[in-house]
Amino acid sequence: MIDRGLAVAALKQLDVLAAQRPVPAGVNRLRGLALYSENDFTDADVALASALTQDPHDEESAQLRGLTLFRLGRPADAIPLLESASSWTSQTRIDPNYVLALCYVDTNQYDKARAAFATQYGFAPDSAPAYLLAARMLLRRDGLPVAQQFATKALELDPQLPLAHLLLGEVALAGEHLDTAIAEFEKERSRSPLDGSIYDRLGDAYSRSGDYAKAQQSLQRALLLEPNATGPYILLGKVLLKRQDPASALMYLERAEKMDSSNYITHSLLGQAYRSLGRAEDASRENEISHKIQSANEPKLETLH
Repeated sequence: MIDRGLAVAALKQLDVLAAQRPVPAGVNRLRGLALYSENDFTDADVALASALTQDPHDEESAQLRGLTLFRLGRPADAIPLLESASSWTSQTRIDPNYVLALCYVDTNQYDKARAAFATQYGFAPDSAPAYLLAARMLLRRDGLPVAQQFATKALELDPQLPLAHLLLGEVALAGEHLDTAIAEFEKERSRSPLDGSIYDRLGDAYSRSGDYAKAQQSLQRALLLEPNATGPYILLGKVLLKRQDPASALMYLERAEKMDSSNYITHSLLGQAYRSLGRAEDASRENEISHKIQSANEPKLETLH
């Protein structure tokens, strides 16, 4: 029933079994799984802790409780449980090495995080790809100093490693070190001249630095190489608005909106373009759509039960 998405119905039956004394073996584990499936992590943790009290060698409960504690924002408590499991079942549904690595990141154990990420991809933990992979994951979680350190180490181990300079450029861009970002992106471009993502990042960096001519050139190159990516269209529209060319901006922004109508930035920029062209009604419509999308995506406080 749980596997078919009927966790609530399963819980009604499991709660009856849980009222028995002694509680039948496996009931608390299944209750924990059902509650986890319903995103009720607090009660899932209680059930799984009871399961482990009944059977300290219940690996499935240990795995699932580790994931539950991670979801509860308790990575330090999750680590021993995730480390102790020697095998993984389909019930976890999340790659355990990835979750363990995130727990290590959240507890500032970066070398262990690198090793866990490497295991997920089959890399040697001290290899250049392992350092670069860890750097990318750290960048996603705003760990800029360590991401830069690991990407630099990756290049020391393998000076020809693809995407290393791109990542260093992204770290610099995230820190608003624009000259450094541009220099790193240019180094990557010389190695991978047909990678559209590099031109996209270059366009972003040049745009932020105020060099709109170079930004436009880079983004147009990105579009030729990556015609199905919305990012370059949006950035190019923004750059052309900065260059006082709303008609051209409108062409790229309308294309971006057709590709993905749920991006509020696209609608906001469309509003600017229409306003510049004197199309007040269209501008108001796009601004209203932008605000609605933003409002729908804002986190909301939920009533505590």
